[in-house]
Amino acid sequence: MSEHTCIREQANPAQIRDCRQKIAAGEAAFAQLSGILALAGNEVRLKILYLLEEEKELCPCDLSDILGMSIPAISQHLRKMKDGHIVQTRKAGQTIFYSVKPEHLKLLRPFFKLIDQLNTVAS
Repeated sequence: MSEHTCIREQANPAQIRDCRQKIAAGEAAFAQLSGILALAGNEVRLKILYLLEEEKELCPCDLSDILGMSIPAISQHLRKMKDGHIVQTRKAGQTIFYSVKPEHLKLLRPFFKLIDQLNTVAS
């Protein structure tokens, strides 16, 4: 008997096989989602993503003023999210504006709505 075989008497081999297939079929999606959630799991980065979704785009200076953090600290968080392909940039003159990539908004918006709901309850 394999160490990965359920020894439970009523184990359903078809269910186990089907679940394995679902996991295998979604491997790329699981990797993408876990990467996004890992980056958004940091409180500062979650705040930045929330603000970018609310305002559509902001520059590091705006985020620095809003969050009361240094521009280098904000830039470091933005760099991690850019490297993780969660945010995109647009340059206007010397200023770089950041925004959330549209393909990630569908995933992130429910979290932002929950934040708004919790803010309303706390008020």
